[in-house]
Amino acid sequence: MRTESLTWRPLTRGDAQASADLLNAMDAVDGIGELYTAEDTLQELIDPGADLERASLAVFAGDVMVGFMKIRYKRFAEETHRVLLDGGVHPDHRRRGLGTTLVEAGVAAAKTLHDLHHPTLKLAIDVYRAEGIAGLAELLRGRGFTPARYFQRMERSLAAVPAAPTIPDGLRLEPWSAGTDEDFLAARNEAFRDVWGAPALPLDFWRNKFTNHTLRPEASFLVRDTATGTPAGMLVTNHWPADAEVTGVRDAHVMALGTVPACRGRGVATALIAHALRAAAEHGFERMSLNVDSAGPAGTSGIFARAGFTPKTRYVRWALEA
Repeated sequence: MRTESLTWRPLTRGDAQASADLLNAMDAVDGIGELYTAEDTLQELIDPGADLERASLAVFAGDVMVGFMKIRYKRFAEETHRVLLDGGVHPDHRRRGLGTTLVEAGVAAAKTLHDLHHPTLKLAIDVYRAEGIAGLAELLRGRGFTPARYFQRMERSLAAVPAAPTIPDGLRLEPWSAGTDEDFLAARNEAFRDVWGAPALPLDFWRNKFTNHTLRPEASFLVRDTATGTPAGMLVTNHWPADAEVTGVRDAHVMALGTVPACRGRGVATALIAHALRAAAEHGFERMSLNVDSAGPAGTSGIFARAGFTPKTRYVRWALEA
């Protein structure tokens, strides 16, 4: 349809560059420090949890994308099916009602996918955004969303890192490889079994989100129990070159870190962090970052603070129980 010379249609895989351009224009004003290449946005457009035809919408002014929304559903869910509503509006087109239209379309699309995949469960629609984006809180509150959880981005300089970190007795460290990728996933799923909003991931979801083109295998590690050979914990590090091109800082971002319940209390996570810090520094990274659930046991007063990480940007997980 056409409204005020704008064209509205579902996203397609061919929109990768237009999506990257829009996200970068948004960041230039919002100042979050998250930049994208077309390869990055294509990864999101081919996400197995996305259904672009049923649950996405893009707004164009001529050939320029000026707004979008898309839904990411979960293949596995238990009591509540939490879907993620992503989207945004170009700064030059804000305060014109586009955001309201996109959020309302996203809520309707979320219900469509929910009815298709998990009709017997409760539905929760989440929006995950950095705090302080102008007008966002008012927009979401006006549509019935409320803050459900807070997350903290933490950072640490790699100018001085632990020398020759050790591995606790009875454990061994392995770097990521294609042959151990499924062991990493198994460790992640077991470690996150009791974590809020983090159901088990299928292999295709895992590879799309975590072990994709941004993976840094040299700073990603698996810890095994030497007696049983079973995974005890894992840490996955990713890097986005587009961020470094703008900021001038090569950042190694910890996308996933977890210890399986049976191995907690043995220093697994501490060892993984120490080895990742050392490896990232040795491969030319200048900073390590991560996002942590502020309500979780590993918050700002936990192992990350002890490892030298300090709080930076806070993120809000807005939720609508639909």
